[in-house]
Amino acid sequence: MDSFAVSITAGLILKEFNPRHFIRIAFYMGLFQALMPIAGWLIGISFKHYIVSFDHWIAFVLLLGLGGKMIYDDLKSSDDNCCFNPHKQLVVMGLALATSIDALVVGVNFAFLDISIAIPIYTIGITSFVLSFIGVFIGCQLGTKVKFKFTLIGGLILIGLGINILNEHLSHPG
Repeated sequence: MDSFAVSITAGLILKEFNPRHFIRIAFYMGLFQALMPIAGWLIGISFKHYIVSFDHWIAFVLLLGLGGKMIYDDLKSSDDNCCFNPHKQLVVMGLALATSIDALVVGVNFAFLDISIAIPIYTIGITSFVLSFIGVFIGCQLGTKVKFKFTLIGGLILIGLGINILNEHLSHPG
């Protein structure tokens, strides 16, 4: 759902239908959501207590930084084309990474299960891809209907996601 929310934000900023951008954003969201559990699974159960203790802080700092930069650039810029640029591959990859950090711990938990990891990974990747694609589409539709600078709202959404991730982990430790 974090990938979905970030994809809506990207769509709000893009405002135009371009299948290449839709697919690229959805691809990275799905890819990172699928790769992080694999990485977690490979790390295994011996490192679980280390990862659980700081994964939420990494996601929080990344989302806070990206969201803060969006807000800062929005407030200092007078034009509609500032800061957060979903056209840039590194920006999309950073957002995909930030929203998938908690999936690393999910992957560690897969090491405890007596199932093939392939089915959950494909399910996670495909679901994230589809929801992200839909999210970008929804954002583009809203972005073309409403004349407003969405980078400020997008920054607030990213910071809110970071706070939510941090809150969930701090209020339900372990």
